[in-house]
Amino acid sequence: MNFQMFCTKYRGRLLTLGISLIVILLYFLLRPWKSGMNFLIQQVTTPFKQGISWTCSILPFSVAELVWALLILGGLFLLGQTVWFLIREKNRGELLLRRAAGLMAILAAGYAGFCLLWGINYYGDSFSDKSGLQEEPITVSQLAGTARLFAELTNQYALLTERDENGLLDISRSEILKQTDHLYDSIGEEFPFLLLDMPRPKTILFSRIMSLINFTGFYFPFTGEANLNADSPTCFFPCTAAHEMAHQRNIAPEQEATFVAILTCLKSDIPEFQYSGALMGYLYLANALYDADRDAWREVSGMLGPEARADLTANNAYWAQFETPVNTAAETVYNSFLQGYGQELGTKSYGACVDLLAAYFAEESSS
Repeated sequence: MNFQMFCTKYRGRLLTLGISLIVILLYFLLRPWKSGMNFLIQQVTTPFKQGISWTCSILPFSVAELVWALLILGGLFLLGQTVWFLIREKNRGELLLRRAAGLMAILAAGYAGFCLLWGINYYGDSFSDKSGLQEEPITVSQLAGTARLFAELTNQYALLTERDENGLLDISRSEILKQTDHLYDSIGEEFPFLLLDMPRPKTILFSRIMSLINFTGFYFPFTGEANLNADSPTCFFPCTAAHEMAHQRNIAPEQEATFVAILTCLKSDIPEFQYSGALMGYLYLANALYDADRDAWREVSGMLGPEARADLTANNAYWAQFETPVNTAAETVYNSFLQGYGQELGTKSYGACVDLLAAYFAEESSS
């Protein structure tokens, strides 16, 4: 088969590939144009994601998980089929070209869609741009003061929560998910751009696999769903739900989504969310303080009550079982992904939320 015949026979795949590559090229060329990115986010992708997310919410399971399962199973089937055909068929060259064209078309279309539905959020207005709250360098004294505040908040909210026989936070995943329906109402009064009507998060059936690759949740822009690891410890589950919901509201950078999640939980009137947000904030602040001033860290960590200590101990024990080469490789891949979207700190950028916490709680932490 000559080149012209190949193009004619497989024009659908080649057309898909060509259009997708043009979209990807335009994305890379135009992403520095912030006003253009803002227009696409506000007028195109957000309405689409709202519509598709509410459509998917009709189903009781995660459509995102189903899509991933079908992609993996379909990929394995096509791989096996290709090997079988290569063994049996004589015209192996055409078969490989046909399969390669199809694979490239699928990958290019998927990446083009990802750039449009999610990638542009990294280049539009950030939370800091919209809120006016800026990350600024902070002193060790400011960091220690904010960490002390969060240790106190953690202890305060811990006393309002139910505990099991082991002293751990005791609330069902289903109850947490129900309580997310109006979770963003309070913070939306202060930051109206976060008042976006989106359905509640969903848990993943194969959550154990998520733990294996060190994921507590993920946002899937193709379905607009916030997805949660139901196997991970309860203490951080409410704040993780708020984090993925922040992504639903176009907060793309991880450090900003973490800050928004913590603040959202603290502003809610649900003790379990308040406690989870305070504990999450304490963890990031304490980790930063550990590197900055070991003595100050010892003082702050000594303030933590037995309830929070029990939850942190259980959390550490849970994740320790997944410290494997697979876990390390997955973290390396995700680190590279974050860096590819301009987050130079990679996974360490999660810790950058301490600057926003210190800035927001500057007055309370200094008193």
